[in-house]
Amino acid sequence: MTDRTGALSGVVIADFSRVLAAPYATMLLADLGAEVIKVERPGAGDDTRAWGPPHAGGEAVYFRSVNRNKRSITLDLADPDDLAAAKALANRADVVVENFRPGTMARYGLGYDDLAPGNPGLVYCSISGFGSGAGAALPGYDLLLQAVGGLMSVTGPAPGEPTKVGVALVDVLTGLHAAVGILSALRHRDATGEGQLIEVNLLGALLSSMVNQSANHVMADVVPGILGNRHPSVAPYEVFQAADRPIVIAVGNDRQFAALTEALGVPELATDERFTTNAQRVAHVAELAELLGVRLRTRPADEWFELLTPLGVPCGPVNDLAEAFQLADRLGLAPRVPLGGLDVVRNPIGLTKTPPAYRQPPPKLGEHSDEIRTWLKDGD
Repeated sequence: MTDRTGALSGVVIADFSRVLAAPYATMLLADLGAEVIKVERPGAGDDTRAWGPPHAGGEAVYFRSVNRNKRSITLDLADPDDLAAAKALANRADVVVENFRPGTMARYGLGYDDLAPGNPGLVYCSISGFGSGAGAALPGYDLLLQAVGGLMSVTGPAPGEPTKVGVALVDVLTGLHAAVGILSALRHRDATGEGQLIEVNLLGALLSSMVNQSANHVMADVVPGILGNRHPSVAPYEVFQAADRPIVIAVGNDRQFAALTEALGVPELATDERFTTNAQRVAHVAELAELLGVRLRTRPADEWFELLTPLGVPCGPVNDLAEAFQLADRLGLAPRVPLGGLDVVRNPIGLTKTPPAYRQPPPKLGEHSDEIRTWLKDGD
């Protein structure tokens, strides 16, 4: 339907998803050139269209954050004509993405087993909260997953004060896993002609993404708890108070620790038997933090950043989001991209031959319905 270039140019994605995890995945693929057709409910559309404030350009910013480079068609799957259009779209697509409760798409004849016979190369990605088995009926909301999936049990200021992460991190991680699965399945299809079903669930994606914490339990039978801003296996690796605001020190080896102590004017700590190795520093982390904290409180965070960074000591002030974007600007990362009269956040994937493109802002509800229906009828 469009003339475009990109690594995924020519790939058509029928996107039956809403909210965050799956729309984030399909937006990343759209940035890389895929033609993403977003199927929405008439009158209401994606739930996040109503998730404001804030608003920008007449739309909820939440919706705009994960729906650029897409086209929107409104279809009522309970209407026979609209359902026929949905099936025609799925049969024309290279990829179908959906995140209804397991079994919902099949009830409309839009499940993988319904579509694969007529579209054997179809890559079908189904995203759920807890899988399609015993957890199929459970609702998959990010906050719920952070709680039951163990993330809140290791996040917070102190034991007994579990705290959610400040963004819907489980949804984002699940969307990334879904995008990787889709790309892998497309590679297999290109080599064999065979499509396949991809299933990604929020709980599984979270447990995998908790990496060392999950491994600590699976491999060493450790049940980690809340350590505040400290690391369970590395020290010093936490937040300290500088003279003006908090600063992070993230020492990963003995050389960095020696450089830190020298710069702080306490080189004797590097040879103190309590702190000579990482394991010893972890064992005496409270004592170490107190000794380092006394020195770090003598200067502003930015001064420590300027002094310690050239010495190879990983550190930095705790920025707010505005300061984080300013840092990215200073480093030449150009984190903002203009699109449709507003700035959007840059896709972080850098490709030298087929870079991400920012072709169109998020669609109005049903903006491309007529165009897509014509395309489906013409068979072009």
